[in-house]
Formats: sequence, structure tokens, C-alpha cells
Amino acid sequence: MLGEIHSLTHEFPEYVDVIAELKHRDSEFATMSKRYSELDNKIRALELTSVPTTDAHFMELKMERLSLKDKLHHRLVNQGA
Repeated sequence: MLGEIHSLTHEFPEYVDVIAELKHRDSEFATMSKRYSELDNKIRALELTSVPTTDAHFMELKMERLSLKDKLHHRLVNQGA
């Protein structure tokens, strides 16, 4: 769906407290989550506006977001391990 929200807290509501904790105490997690949020906002903006972009660029952004989501989820499940 176009414009769908994919924020970490939306994707992983069961980890809201862990997300906040890791953002505070784990600089690598904080950096990855910031990039994830930037990508999510950019993708949503591209979906909702008529800003021109290539399909390849759009898919590249989505694949980077997916890769970060997987890494962040792994960190959440393992409590930052």
C-alpha cells in the first residue's frame, strides 16, 4: 500500500521499550535506526508525491530499508547483543 508507515515502533510494537533503551545506550543501534527512519520517510514521500525517481533507485531504497529492518530486529530479539 502506498504511504504505509513502517516505523520501528509500528513494525515491532512489542519492542517499544527495548527500542527506546537501545537508541539511548547503543550508538550503533541508534545510527541504524536513524537511517531506517530516514529511508522510511523518503520512501513514503516518493510513494505519496509525484517526485520523479527511477524504479531501480526506488527498489534500492526499499532493499536498504529491508536490510536494516532485519538487522535491527535481530538486535531487538537479542537485546543489543
